[in-house]
Amino acid sequence: MMILLFLLFLGISALLFKFITADGDFTLMSKKHVKRDEIEDKVVWITGASRGIGEILAKQLANLGAKLILSARNEAELERVKAQLTGKHAPNEVQILPLDLASGEDSLRQAVEKAESFFARSGVDIMIHNAAFERPMSSAAGKAPAPGQAVYSASKFALNGYFHTLRSELCQKGIKVTVVCPGPIETSNGSGATTSTKRSSSEKRVSSERCAELTIIAASHGLKEAWISYQPVLAVMYLVQYMPTMGYFLMDKIGGNRLEAAAKKGNTYSLGLIFGKRKAT
Repeated sequence: MMILLFLLFLGISALLFKFITADGDFTLMSKKHVKRDEIEDKVVWITGASRGIGEILAKQLANLGAKLILSARNEAELERVKAQLTGKHAPNEVQILPLDLASGEDSLRQAVEKAESFFARSGVDIMIHNAAFERPMSSAAGKAPAPGQAVYSASKFALNGYFHTLRSELCQKGIKVTVVCPGPIETSNGSGATTSTKRSSSEKRVSSERCAELTIIAASHGLKEAWISYQPVLAVMYLVQYMPTMGYFLMDKIGGNRLEAAAKKGNTYSLGLIFGKRKAT
């Protein structure tokens, strides 16, 4: 009996340690590596590819042997990214397709037709919707309340609902959809500076490189949803998902404190916010 209890204690301790140190949800963490055969020689179209996570996704996918189509509004920046790519089909076979997602339905339809004409008209195997006005992809703010970011959070909840519904509508046609929900990410603004320079230095953020890697892992394994973040954001997402009453109580508890911390450029992800600690640094 003592041996069984000891083994149970070790198992729980290992699970707890894995949860505390994780930078993604348990399902995502269980996959560990990219399924390269799902990426190599596939046509991958990336929007928002001129900087930040989009640029890093392009570099990693090129190294994995993907055939790339890069889109963003700034053609010069896309050419810069293309010139830096290395891989089985890069940089010479990489296609540049300037695109403004706000340009209207007709313009977008023409862009799709052009993208499908690349690579001997073989179509597009993977579409990565990374472009956005402020921040790319979905977000942890689309799974749990984000005090101080009500409109942003609402847009992410809407995005999640749209793409999960789209997957249900199209899955029998063989079309898969992976919704990626990152928490705080260290991203470049295109000039080499990072977003965290505007925030408290104590905020722990997942690197853009790791975020891109986990995004590709999630997509190559066909995961329906993937969470990417460190603690305490992951814990809040789990609480809101599986114990909503407790999760929303916690968010109500820290809401005002988080607004004050944000106004002071402080750590808006600190556990201290629960106890009313509102330090600016």
